[in-house]
Amino acid sequence: MTTGAPPPLAPKRSRLRTFLPLALAVWLVLEIWLLTVVARATGGLTVFLILVGGAVLGAAVIKKAGRRAFANLSGAFKEAQAAAQSGRFPETPRRDGAADRNGFLMLGGLLLMIPGLISDAVGLLLLVPQIRSALGKYTEKAVERRMSAAVTPGSLQDAFQQARIHRPDGKVVQGEVIRDDAPRGPRSPQEPRPPLTP
Repeated sequence: MTTGAPPPLAPKRSRLRTFLPLALAVWLVLEIWLLTVVARATGGLTVFLILVGGAVLGAAVIKKAGRRAFANLSGAFKEAQAAAQSGRFPETPRRDGAADRNGFLMLGGLLLMIPGLISDAVGLLLLVPQIRSALGKYTEKAVERRMSAAVTPGSLQDAFQQARIHRPDGKVVQGEVIRDDAPRGPRSPQEPRPPLTP
């Protein structure tokens, strides 16, 4: 009787993949239940008007956010072109809170367009600028924590992240380092100089 190798272990499912279908099912049941409760209390026409109003408002919000994103993109492109023509490096763009939270504004518009009262309430909350900025800051910190936890010390990714921490603009200036405290001897004419590239 031969014993083989133990069967490979199946990869562990993440919590998100486990609970997301259940959360979606609960959300759909709650949306349908709330719509029936409101329809019984106020009538079907009121529910229809709420759903149509949410869809129209959501489309307007998404259109506004899309225009703002396109304006930000074209402005950044024009600045980069002007910097390239003048021969200077473009500066790191300052992060504008309104521009950074544009994705949450689009998400709010999308939630308003989805039929349902809970999604409409969450979409209306995302239209409030203070809530969008708080969510944006929380998301940025969470992503930075996840990225720093995923980086193994000593890897190329770790070196890149350390360089970005010390130089937030990310500019790299190539050249030769000359230390004043090191003794300098005479340089032989045959010794090549290291290349300096712009």
